[in-house]
Amino acid sequence: MVFDTIQCMVYNAIMKAERIFYFKHRQGEVIVEMVIWQLPKTSDERPHGLKYRLFCGTPSECFVRYDNETGKGDHVHYGDDEKDYPFDSVEKLIEDFQSDCSRFADWSWE
Repeated sequence: MVFDTIQCMVYNAIMKAERIFYFKHRQGEVIVEMVIWQLPKTSDERPHGLKYRLFCGTPSECFVRYDNETGKGDHVHYGDDEKDYPFDSVEKLIEDFQSDCSRFADWSWE
């Protein structure tokens, strides 16, 4: 039993996050990039087991960014403002991000 627990802990420690989704496109000066990783295990901070970064902006300005960096949990940036984001699902995350890109950057998803 103890050996199984130790073996499981070692396995989880060396497993790395796996990129499960990637999208990057540019329209004029505006760049949209979405990256989502599946983590090897869930945590209190990331109970969904995902790490993500969804960015919309120019090289010099962030219009909107969704991420869940360590220590902050799920949140969204609107320019310099930041607020908590109530993560529900990957589909809802992408839907909300796409809506914000259209609203703040006049991004066309067609």
